[in-house]
Formats: sequence, C-alpha cells, structure tokens
Amino acid sequence: MTLVAAPATAASPHFVGKVTSTLDSDNNLQVCWKEAKLDRNQAIDYEASANASATYRCVTPLGACPNAIDPVVVTGRVTAPGTFNSGKKGQITGCLTINVPSPTVSPCSGPLTLTLTDISYSNIAIEDLTTPVGPVAATPSTLSAVVFVCPF
Repeated sequence: MTLVAAPATAASPHFVGKVTSTLDSDNNLQVCWKEAKLDRNQAIDYEASANASATYRCVTPLGACPNAIDPVVVTGRVTAPGTFNSGKKGQITGCLTINVPSPTVSPCSGPLTLTLTDISYSNIAIEDLTTPVGPVAATPSTLSAVVFVCPF
C-alpha cells in the first residue's frame, strides 16, 4: 500500500485590513495591501487600477501659462500589474505604483514646457488575479492634487 500526501491548499484567500492608497512625491498613485491564506510559495498576479484625470498646461520660463493655449487633459483607466510570491507563510504584503498618465501630444513650442497642473484618481482598487480575490476598493478610493498653479 502506497500513501501519497496531497498538497495542502489554502482556505479562503483574502485581503487583511485596509487596502491603502497614497500619492508619492511625483504624484504617482501607490496602492498597498496585505493578503493572507494563500498557498505557500505561490506566485500571485495583482493589478492595481483607477480612473485618472491629469491636466497639463504650457508654461513659460517665467512660470506663466498662456491662456491662448488650451490645456491638455488625459483621462482614462490606468493600471499597474505585478507578481509577488506568497513565501512560506502564505501571505503577501505589497505595493504597486500607477504612474501619472502622460499626454501623447504637446501644444507647446519654443521655450514653453508642458507641465502637470493637477491630477485626480478615483475608483482606486487592487485585485488578486490568480486566486482570484477582488477587486477591493482602497482607502481612500479617491485622491487628487494640485501640482502647479498658473500665477497669471
């Protein structure tokens, strides 16, 4: 008689505590979480996501924003994928960073530079794509920042 040990499977993977969101010094969105009850030493794929709106303006070397040039607004869903290993404890604590969306065109010419003036993120969430769990909303689920104010 031969006995074969079946691998233990994790029971009910879930996020522990709050999924958090913050803006880093470059106004990128950072989403952090802890997930437990995962199989040991398993690669888990995650996706952080949000809806973003970034406004850019042409700025002169003196810091002025010419009113004759319309702002460039970039909107849409933004994501950051990542793969983390659950290790011998069957849990993951991690963070993913979603970069500020960049414009595809610039109306600025000559000495003018395209400058981010404000950014907002909404519906911020994390999802475990492997087990799967989520999406789970982050706290806060909406973040925004005024990055540059046109003085005149």
